[in-house]
Amino acid sequence: MKENAAGMKVLFVCVENAGRSQMAEAFARKKGLQASSAGTVPAEEVNPTVVQAMAEKGFDLKSNKPKMLTLEMIDDADLVITMGCAVDKVCPRPMLSKMQKKVIDWDLEEPKGKTIDEVRRIRDEIEKRIEEFMREHRTVS
Repeated sequence: MKENAAGMKVLFVCVENAGRSQMAEAFARKKGLQASSAGTVPAEEVNPTVVQAMAEKGFDLKSNKPKMLTLEMIDDADLVITMGCAVDKVCPRPMLSKMQKKVIDWDLEEPKGKTIDEVRRIRDEIEKRIEEFMREHRTVS
């Protein structure tokens, strides 16, 4: 795995790709990571409460569309970060075996069905974890 986060390709995965993984991708891109996100069973749209919470931080996720996780996405990623959902229950075995080599699980609460205040708390936790990730993977020039 590469030590310098700036050159690292990170894939954020959850089941619907409608909340946590979308927020993580947005924060990671802002920090300069080559980030993408996907879901094993993508939703029709990004969670409207997530869109609202991210707008408060200056992110426009209104036009984002949940994407289906592919083997190519996993192959292309240096690191796969799952959001704490039951990806293993809906992910085909070949995908799981590929991810296991480079996966971290953040075990985050699901924002679906939550109030805006609860989604803000989840959003802020994701932002904090992205910042911690960047500090851990920073190289000294």
